[in-house]
Amino acid sequence: MKKKVLIISGGISKERLISLDTGLQVSKELKKNGYEVKISEPNSELEKKIKQFKPKVIFNALHGQFGEDGYIQTILERFKIPYTHSGVISSSIAMDKEVSKNIFIKSKINTPKFFTYSYDLKDAALIKKIDRKLKFPVVVKPLNEGSSVNVFICTKKNIIRILNSIKNYKKVMVEEFIGGREIQVAIMGTKKLGAIELKPKRKFYDYKAKYNINAKTEHLIPVDLTKKELNHLLNIAMKAHKIIGCRGVTRSDFKFHNKKFYLLEINTQPGMTKLSLVPEIAAYRGMSFLKLIEWILKDASKKK
Repeated sequence: MKKKVLIISGGISKERLISLDTGLQVSKELKKNGYEVKISEPNSELEKKIKQFKPKVIFNALHGQFGEDGYIQTILERFKIPYTHSGVISSSIAMDKEVSKNIFIKSKINTPKFFTYSYDLKDAALIKKIDRKLKFPVVVKPLNEGSSVNVFICTKKNIIRILNSIKNYKKVMVEEFIGGREIQVAIMGTKKLGAIELKPKRKFYDYKAKYNINAKTEHLIPVDLTKKELNHLLNIAMKAHKIIGCRGVTRSDFKFHNKKFYLLEINTQPGMTKLSLVPEIAAYRGMSFLKLIEWILKDASKKK
């Protein structure tokens, strides 16, 4: 008899709908292959459900805040039941764009220049600082969101308006805009699973490009790179995976411009929906969706 799996999905982040979709897709795949599966929200009933169901492993299908930032991982550590993806510290580091980018810089991994902004400068002073340090256009993004939630490409004309529209974050990242190609890399434990290039019809690979089936983002696999370039790219992603201390599957987001790879961020809990990239990369490498999920579950069970 195959093992019991509890899937945690939903949550209260802005990526709730994506998380629910991930949880549903994983659940369907496991159920039709003989697993006993329950889905739970990460709410006050979670402990009760874990104790009643007694799963052998917990599949963390949460995305965004409280799901991939070390919060739910801290709670799950109490139950002494294996759970998927990265642990408390690595999840927290990867989710914090400022902390993770400083680690990339220290480890000599190329990443766009940036500074953080706490709404502590007058408009003119901010624009002057951007002109001096980064040049326009720039990318503005929250420090602790995923799926390109509230990420904007800003010009000198619209940056103040956009910053004012996301003031609830209190602190955001202002980052050098890197043009060029969008390439994503999947790492699976100690294996460099592969890469995929994205050609969005929109300005960049934003939330709608990722999750709206009508956005018509083109997925290119294999990626048109030389063998040397591809190996270099995969090695950077593996290096980032290791230095952050990640486990299981990660997906790293890159821009390729003027023959240079720029690591934007590393995602410790990539989506597992029909439009998700890691399952697509895995399929290209001959690994079915079920086999990918089973590997993730098995990897969770190996953790001490």
